Amino acid sequence: MARPKTKQELIEQSQVNFDKLWQVIDSMSTRALETEFDFDSDPKKKEAHWQRDKNLRDILIHLYEWHQLLLNWVNGNLCGKNTPFLPPPYNWKTYGELNIQFWDKHQSTQLQQAKKMLRQSHAEALDLVTTFSNDELFTKQFYDWTGTTTLGSYCVSALPSHYDWATKKLRAHIKQVS
Repeated sequence: MARPKTKQELIEQSQVNFDKLWQVIDSMSTRALETEFDFDSDPKKKEAHWQRDKNLRDILIHLYEWHQLLLNWVNGNLCGKNTPFLPPPYNWKTYGELNIQFWDKHQSTQLQQAKKMLRQSHAEALDLVTTFSNDELFTKQFYDWTGTTTLGSYCVSALPSHYDWATKKLRAHIKQVS
């Protein structure tokens, strides 16, 4: 699917990819849910996230926390607070450490709670997207706080692209344990 370039495409693709993610989740067998993720034997899966996330809860929490980053960043800047997307001391070279912090923070979060949190943050993020025009979302540097890119680009990354990442990861796990 092509990367969204309009508000309508962003909203539609976000919902379609979110629904696909839940279809995969709902199709997971008890074995897939209870078996810890282990991609060590696949030489193509060497990025940090393949080792970091060990179960469905970890993936859901990752998505939830990135929604929080988006929501806090947009809302803070709209209120006149100079808010970076990544909280200090993190930057785009060290955001992997932030992902580990999110993972650590939620090791006692239960799966059902993670599901509820993600559903709520998805709705909040989509609601936020609907408040912007096409120009506000997809004109480069419409807001000075988006740097050299667009607000929509951040939204695409936190919503449909992230859902696609999660779906692929879950499918890889399901295939491995089948």
